[in-house]
Order: sequence, then C-alpha cells, then structure tokens
Amino acid sequence: MHRSKIFSRALFSGAVAGAFLLAAGQPQPARAAEAMLFTWENLAEPAFFEEYAKKYGKQPESALFADEDEAFAKMMAGFKPDVMAPCTYEVPRWRDAGLIQPIDPSKLSTWESIAPPLRKITGMAAGDGKVWFVPQYWGNTSVTIRTDLAPEYAEKESWDILWDPKYKGRVAALEGVDDTVAMAALHLGIDPYVKLTPENEKKLRDHLAKLADNLRLVTSDSTTLTQAVASGEVVAAITWNDHYTEMKAENLPVKFLRPKTGMMTFVCGFVMHKDTKDAGKAHALIDSNNSEAATAFLVTEMGYGPANTKAMKSIDPAVREKAELPEDVDAFLATGFFQQAIPEKDKLVAMWQEIRALSGR
Repeated sequence: MHRSKIFSRALFSGAVAGAFLLAAGQPQPARAAEAMLFTWENLAEPAFFEEYAKKYGKQPESALFADEDEAFAKMMAGFKPDVMAPCTYEVPRWRDAGLIQPIDPSKLSTWESIAPPLRKITGMAAGDGKVWFVPQYWGNTSVTIRTDLAPEYAEKESWDILWDPKYKGRVAALEGVDDTVAMAALHLGIDPYVKLTPENEKKLRDHLAKLADNLRLVTSDSTTLTQAVASGEVVAAITWNDHYTEMKAENLPVKFLRPKTGMMTFVCGFVMHKDTKDAGKAHALIDSNNSEAATAFLVTEMGYGPANTKAMKSIDPAVREKAELPEDVDAFLATGFFQQAIPEKDKLVAMWQEIRALSGR
C-alpha cells in the first residue's frame, strides 16, 4: 500500500545493502555482521538508527522496497533480511508463507511505551506472550484536495470528489489495492475486509471503472503526486499523511479530507525474519526505530502518529498540532477503519490492473 517516497531523500553512506540493487533471485553478496532492515523507501533515515549505532558503534544495513508486493516477492525468491517493515494487513500473508518468526516484547525497551490499542491489534498475538508484529507508526489514507480549485469540497469532507464528473481528468489515485480499491468499496458502503459477494464485486468493479475514467494519473511516487497537485493538474488525490505533509510544507492550499464516516487507518511496524542471523541485534534495530529520535522524525517530517506515545509527549504540542495529530490518540484510533488483509487480494489486484489498462491508466 502504502508509504513510499521514491528516492526522495539522500541515502546515508553505508546504509543501503547491495541486495536492494539486485533483481529477485540473483545471488546475494556476503552479509555483513550488522542487522539488516528491509523497509519503505522513505523510512531508512539516520534518525531511525541512532540508538542502534550508539549500542553497536556501526550503522545497521538497510534495503528498500516500493511496496509490500515487491518485498514479498524478493523474500520468496530467497532474500533474507533480519527485520522487515510491513503494515498489519500484510502480516498474515508473510506469516502464512513461513517468512517470519514471533518477536519477544520483553526484549524491547520501548514496548510498554507503545499505545495499548496498537499493542493489541487483532491477529498480531503469537502465543506465549510473543507477537508477530511490533507497531512503529500509524497514519491515514484519505483524499487531499486543492481548496482553491475545488472550494465546494473544502467543507464537504467527502470522497465524492474522486467521482465528480466536474473534475474528470483532474484526480489521482494510488497504485495499491489496499488503498484505492478499499477506499472505493468503503465509498459504496461495502466492507472490503470480508469476501465480496458476486453482487458487491460487480458494484465495486463498476465503481472502480468510473474512478478510472476520472483519473489523471495513478502513482505512489510522492514527488509525482506533489508536483501534479502543486501545478493544479490534479485537484484531488488519494494520499497518505506524508504526501499531505509534504504539500503543506510547500505552502500549497490543501486539505486532508476527514469524512464523518471515518478515514482509513493503517498501522505499520516490524516483523522478524525466521532466518535472522542475530535475534539480539534484530530486537535492538526494532527498538531504535521506536526511539525518541525516531518518534520526533515521524511527527515533524512525515506527519505520522508514532506508536511510541510516551515519546510523543516530549514533542512540542505546537509541532503535534501542525502535523494535525490528535491529543487523545486512543480515542482517535477508535474511529475510522483499520486496514486489514483483503480477502482474495490477488483477484482484486488483477481486477484493478484490468480496469486501469482499459482506461489507459
């Protein structure tokens, strides 16, 4: 789904593993002694590795993926990082494929600082006090609009704009089905996290076809998306928090729509590869990504809600307000729709690709 900024930041020296440059299935270079994190393309910043470097005197390795489907394919082809960074809806697929092992929260100094609702996400418990997944941050998928170009939607707070014929050819969607297809289903009042009936599948297909006819572009590249909105080429776009935060930083007249029915909420974090070479360093790497420095970066630079709410309390309230994050995280997380694993995802991926091909998008 979700959360990539393709090569938008300089990658610090020594942080990127050679495996990132290899096609899946090719021989891998000799592994260094440090733990390797396989993560989204905007989440390998130095701030996330400060505590690990202090503990071991070296930076961890990192390899990057654009989306979880790419990450899954590489690992199924034999790539073996130590820690990976999917979102919760993806964890069941990786678990069922035998790619991950349970994590021991007692070995994480930051575990008790994570918001209780995030420590108890359905399906993440692995038994014997262990978990399959450790949260790092949460965020939302919604629609960002240009308030000067679509003023009637500035107060309407509705995803209707994506299907509004007035803006045909001036809206944008994300590539992943976990975002765009799920949003289309929710807009219809269909639960995307239960198996679709034949009737609902037809309704969803028709709704996606109408969306595709309205689209100017489909991308998950933050730079492309931001430039399209900045130029006015795109009036409304499906986005994540970091896309919106970047647009605000450029002083664009934009708004992140918050429908009364609730936004889509994703929770992303870490899982541990079943063949990690050093479980101790893997746990330390997870801890480092949930440190105070990491938390501050997530809020100030990306606009995400950190899982470590204890560390968040040390952040200037004005910074939190600028990021439009709620003061009462637990209450906020109780609203909206937590993104989950989509049943028959491969089928929906094929559907979305077919619809896009027919529309030229």
